[in-house]
Amino acid sequence: METRIQFRVDEETKRLAQKMAESQGRTISDACREFTEQLADQQRKVLSQDAWLTEQVNQAFEKLESGKAEFVDQKTAKDEMAKRKANIRHRGNH
Repeated sequence: METRIQFRVDEETKRLAQKMAESQGRTISDACREFTEQLADQQRKVLSQDAWLTEQVNQAFEKLESGKAEFVDQKTAKDEMAKRKANIRHRGNH
């Protein structure tokens, strides 16, 4: 189902926008539609990332509650992170 979006701008803004759209071979409606679709795509990505993060957090809590979580001290965590970063840097140089 399609819907209609209306908004107001001053005449000069409309004229300049129309001129720019026409120079690109499209209408101002086309440009507005494309921009709206880009915004929607960006929001879909945000929602997807939020869903992924929520799933990761839920999995972590499930692991904790089931007793399968493994905790490490801060030094061990820092050392492991330094190793991972070094491996990533090393792969990037090849």
